[in-house]
Amino acid sequence: MTPDTEEGPQMSVEDFEELVRRAPRELRNRLEFLGGKLCVRHGPLDVDEFEELAAVAPETVRLEYINGKVEVKAMPDGNHRSIFMWLLRQCMQHRPDLDLVPEAGVKAEAYRKGRARTDGTLVPVDHFKGDGEWSPTNGILMAVEITSHDRDTDQRDRVDKPVGYAEADIPVYLLIDRDTNTVTVFSEPKDGRYLQAPTYPWGSRAELPDPVGFTLDTEGLKDYSD
Repeated sequence: MTPDTEEGPQMSVEDFEELVRRAPRELRNRLEFLGGKLCVRHGPLDVDEFEELAAVAPETVRLEYINGKVEVKAMPDGNHRSIFMWLLRQCMQHRPDLDLVPEAGVKAEAYRKGRARTDGTLVPVDHFKGDGEWSPTNGILMAVEITSHDRDTDQRDRVDKPVGYAEADIPVYLLIDRDTNTVTVFSEPKDGRYLQAPTYPWGSRAELPDPVGFTLDTEGLKDYSD
């Protein structure tokens, strides 16, 4: 990787070609495909340039803007989708007054400079009504990420997302980790980090603190061990 190039996760050459075809003209020459990864030449995009690119990306390419870098989020597989539906049923049982919205675009990080696509976002009913592609985090009760089996999961979901969501003052971040068969409950955001982050093995009962306020029985997650 050259000093003026930034890299993101793997994608197919067909997806890359379609992304370039759709990209704003002034960004096309800055996009490269090296080693199966999306690269941006001549320094990082700014957040406005990212939003322009994300707005025209094909459905098979889910882009995020994390720590000033363009990231390609892996498409969910069958177990990933099943885990989301399992969590949705849990939330409907305990908090029928709320919506668990899949794949919401939120303005994360300090000063809303990040753009994250959560696997799930727990919010009041119709909370995102009238919003565009990227919503402010005000009023979000919990962000959810379910790890995928790609090489960038460790940095993205376990390191970058906790910082970005804490900086945006999202009260609870639930990480469902398919590599370690655990759930981690991040809470009490302060000064850009979560003060609490207990980890629970699948099969135990995980406490989701206020404003979520219920106990998550993770026994059902054992069905989705890879």
